[in-house]
Amino acid sequence: MVSRRTFLAGSGAATVGGFGLVPGRATEAQAAVSSTSGSPARLLPVFNRPRHLDYGDVSKLSGGDQTLLTTLQGVVNRTEPELYFIYDTGTTSVPDAKWLADMRLPTKLYKNPLDLVAKYRNRIRGAIVHDPAVPDSLNVATTLAGLENAVVADADQAKAHGLRIVKDLRGMFDDDRVKTYRWQLDNLFPRVTKQLLAGLPPTRVVDVENVQWLEIARETKQIRDSSNRGTYNLDVSAKLGKEAVYVRFADSFADDGWGASVRHVVVTANGTEFARFEPNSPEEEPYLFDGSHSSIGGEANRFADGGNYWIYRFQPPAGTTSLVVTVEMWNQYLVSATDTAPTRIEPFAYFRDYVVATKAMVSWLPPGGATGDLLIEHFTKYPTLAPYMGWFANDVSGEWDGVDLASKGGSPVVAADFYMNGTVHAGFTAPISDKPRPIKRISKPQNKVYLTLTFGEGDNIQYCQRRLRDIWDDPKRGLVPTNWTISPLLAETGPGLYSHFQRTATANDLLVCGPSGGGYTYPASWKASELTQYLKMTGGFMQRTGLDVVYAYSGRQNDQWVLLSTEIAEGYAKYTPTKGIMQTWDGDPLTTRQGGIPVTGGWGAPGKAAEFKAALDQRIAGWDGASPLFISGLIGAWSWTPSDMAELGALLSGPYELVLANAFYDLLNRVLA
Repeated sequence: MVSRRTFLAGSGAATVGGFGLVPGRATEAQAAVSSTSGSPARLLPVFNRPRHLDYGDVSKLSGGDQTLLTTLQGVVNRTEPELYFIYDTGTTSVPDAKWLADMRLPTKLYKNPLDLVAKYRNRIRGAIVHDPAVPDSLNVATTLAGLENAVVADADQAKAHGLRIVKDLRGMFDDDRVKTYRWQLDNLFPRVTKQLLAGLPPTRVVDVENVQWLEIARETKQIRDSSNRGTYNLDVSAKLGKEAVYVRFADSFADDGWGASVRHVVVTANGTEFARFEPNSPEEEPYLFDGSHSSIGGEANRFADGGNYWIYRFQPPAGTTSLVVTVEMWNQYLVSATDTAPTRIEPFAYFRDYVVATKAMVSWLPPGGATGDLLIEHFTKYPTLAPYMGWFANDVSGEWDGVDLASKGGSPVVAADFYMNGTVHAGFTAPISDKPRPIKRISKPQNKVYLTLTFGEGDNIQYCQRRLRDIWDDPKRGLVPTNWTISPLLAETGPGLYSHFQRTATANDLLVCGPSGGGYTYPASWKASELTQYLKMTGGFMQRTGLDVVYAYSGRQNDQWVLLSTEIAEGYAKYTPTKGIMQTWDGDPLTTRQGGIPVTGGWGAPGKAAEFKAALDQRIAGWDGASPLFISGLIGAWSWTPSDMAELGALLSGPYELVLANAFYDLLNRVLA
């Protein structure tokens, strides 16, 4: 399946008691205050409301220059948001520009955004110089920048902009990630905020323009069951002649998952073997040019779904005239080759304004092995409910293990690594209603198939900022009943974003709480006493934002999702206003009552409207029509749009009735009574 965290660039505080603005102005990012409910009245730092914004288009700048500017933004915006950047010009949606226009603030455009360094130089002490030879030093430099009111730069940038060097990290660390972050934890932890911790990759992969790819092999059928698994000889000799050949594995049907999957690789030059490896092994490492867009599967296979890919680099012996890559491969593969280095590595700039402004500590610790042990130590040092903001490495121990470790450590996860201008959006106040959407009540259950369909990913605030805004603007939104998961934490990280979706929702749009409440988490992994705190916090945010249905993860046993326990369901019933829970699920259909709440398992199908409808028909083939049937369906947020929903809606006749989740669970609750 497609990774939950597929970022498609450019695609894509509230008051209780109705609409209104937060009164007063904070002096700077502040700590949470406690309340008598036992959960924080304020979970995340406070920012002042912006009054005027200097802005510029940074989409064509290097990652290094973007990092210089985002860390400058963090220092400046800590007092009052004054800097805003647009990252996505040249795309179809340009969400950064849309949100800026929506704020209706006075603005000034800087055609060369780097001119802002000179304008705001008197607001910073100087530069923390990172070591380009040690990528993780960029994160240490970011932590120090927040503490020292400085920007992050390399030595050349500091010289070019006349910045005093506050701290020079060159030569301070070797390329040992654990030692680097151990030093940071031992030396900087006492000074950083304890309100949140951050996880950001130190580098990003950038596509090189005008690279010419030659297609080598393509699966032309939509195969999702590994039935085409076999050994394939990929002749890439046509791209010999330069220093190396680059071979890319991608998805031939990018809108449904099940992309290229590879288990074993052998490379021969002029008939002589010179490389043999399996994915995620030390032997693969010298040849994996770019694996950041791929994942490792259950068979130790490397795969890439949707718009993702990975690239191997092979440098054969001089005089090679025949180069063949033999792979054990399956599913919807698309293999291409080029003789030009197709990507380059740059500093990862995003979300660093928020990290610097809040004086947070940022690291990048994949959750397995020694780095995982150090990540666990981080969680033990932070108070319960301190969110982990950012993301995890997209590898074998990525999302699932990372969120599990955070859950065990009492930290909800906020996917925010591509959340741009967070210091501005957190400060911009906008009206948020605490009133749930009235239910269009079904008076009496009929012998129908009641279907509710939900776009996932809403716990991911960068998705809410970018992809959700993109598909939300589809003119066909509102033609059919649709549920949209969203993060209630936007009440503090982006009130203007949440307000926009709430205020512009049609009668056929229902906002529901993304997994599993106030931050992405696995409730079954929490300590019982800490889970109660999480559920109280979740209930508070749901009440503030008018949400009364939640999409929740449960826990896993033997690599299968299991039903939320009675105790966890009772916790949702006691501490949150949810009318029902849609949960992740494997196996047979799930429609039950647990802890007094109706619970359904999320059901999904590949493809777009026609294929989805065919799968629905197959799903209900055994239904006798003698009683109502309830199906909670999940829609792929990265591949579907409201136009696709409208196409599906037109196909749903006969026994199907498509309803919003609040009416769905209201009726199910009565049927199960």
